[in-house]
This record gives sequence, structure tokens and C-alpha cells, in this order.
Amino acid sequence: MGEAAESIQQAGDASGHVEIAAEGVRKGFAGRAVLRGVDLSIRAGEIVAVVGGSGCGKTVLLNLITGLLPVDAGRVLVADYAAPRGPKGDLPLVDIATLGDEELDRVRLRWAVVFQKNALFSGTVEENINLWLREHTVMAAAKIRQRVRESLAAVALDVDDVLGKQREQLSGGMAKRVAIARAIAVDPGVIFYDEPTTGLDPVVSGHVHELIWSTHHRPREDGTRRTTVIVTHDKDLLRRLRPRVVMLDHGLVAFDGPYEAFTASTVEAARQYLAAMPVLQMRGAE
Repeated sequence: MGEAAESIQQAGDASGHVEIAAEGVRKGFAGRAVLRGVDLSIRAGEIVAVVGGSGCGKTVLLNLITGLLPVDAGRVLVADYAAPRGPKGDLPLVDIATLGDEELDRVRLRWAVVFQKNALFSGTVEENINLWLREHTVMAAAKIRQRVRESLAAVALDVDDVLGKQREQLSGGMAKRVAIARAIAVDPGVIFYDEPTTGLDPVVSGHVHELIWSTHHRPREDGTRRTTVIVTHDKDLLRRLRPRVVMLDHGLVAFDGPYEAFTASTVEAARQYLAAMPVLQMRGAE
């Protein structure tokens, strides 16, 4: 996607196997219900944007899907790549709550998360990107160095300039690119983004939109399709990526469908949210 592109064609489709599913998921804190029975199915190859007002449970849902929080009721199911495929090429699903620590780690090795505040640790850019590869693969040191350089180049950073920079030396836009480069380096099957453009100016946000798009379509080594899940308030991101939109409202899925249908929706909660999105994005930047 070039800078001249005003928008991007519809992202992903529903032809892949089910990668992640939520069934009747409920979660509350201190007696307050946040999610009241969320049903959601995400297929391989899709770009899905999860939207909704502040406090509606977007990040909570992300944390439940990735196993960082336990559900109060319902189930989160994920594709089991260790099991044989069915006659139609589908993978069986496994309840994440039934997995032991080692099994859960095996599932998470297919995932990468780009956090809202990037979650870069103190150290150089190279150390931030190569840590996971050193800890979780048998990749040779030379191959790791090559992968780090390739990942930084993929997010349009000057590799030799940025490789030895400390976290504190990075601008907001550079730090976001490094966080995405770290995700690319592990060649994930699923990438989760939590508010990837909050706090960034419009120009940098536009570059991040392009990075999300190009990363989603970056070929994987095993030939399988990448899946992208984005929690966002960014109306321009939706307009440019045109993902499938899932809107949460009062703890339930109020809308689930293509971007074009979302912008034309007669659902009152969706109409109000669309009008409020620019303000919500600005609040997130404060």
C-alpha cells in the first residue's frame, strides 16, 4: 500500500479455518460485569478490528483470548496445530482453559502482541528483537542477526542506525516500528495490536496503518495465512484497512460485519460510536 492510496481493499475473508473463537465469554471485576456473553469467531487470514467505547471490554477480551486472564464463564477456543486436520482442512479447536503451562506456551509461540505502549524493555533495539528468538528457538546466532535486520528493514527503519539505539533514544513512531519489527521477527500466525496508533500524530499513524497491512500480508515461512486482530479507536485505520469490524457495547457484540456495513449501520450504538470515535482517539493520546 503506497502513501497515495486513500483506502485499501477489504482485508481478509472467511475462507480460512477457525483460528480463535469465544463462546458465551463473561468477565467481571469487583462485582461489575464487563463482558456479559461474547460470541465471536475469527478465521485464518482475516483482519478484525475490535471497537467500542472506553471501558466496554476490548482489551479485556484481548487478554482473555491470549490467556492473560481467565474467563468467569464461557470458553475461549484456539486452533490446535499439533492435531491432524479434518477432511475439509479444518483444525480442531481446544479450550485454552484446559491447557497446561507448556501447552499454552506452545500455542502462544504462534502469536505476537504489539502493546499500546510497545512494552520494549531497557536495552538496545537489537536485544529487544532477538531475545524471543534466542530463548524460544534453536536458530543459529548468525540467522538471528539476519532475522533482526530483515525485520527492521521491513518496517522501514535504517537498520545500521537504529540497531544499537537504547529504548530511551527512540521517538514514539520509531518505538512503534520496533515493536512491530519484534512481532514480525517471530513469524507469528496471529498478531494482536492493542491501540497501535494511540498517542501518534496523523502522519506516523498513517505509516503504522501501512505497516499493519504489509505485515498481515507478509509471507510466512510455513505458507499458512496470517491473522490480525486490532483493538482500536482509530477511525482512519478502519477507513484505510477496511477490516471486519466487531463492536462491543454493554458487554455484548453489538455489530459484527464488514467495514462498509459498519459505517452504514442503523444500529444506534454503532451510529453513536462512529460519531464519537475521533474524540475517543484524542482522549487516548492524552
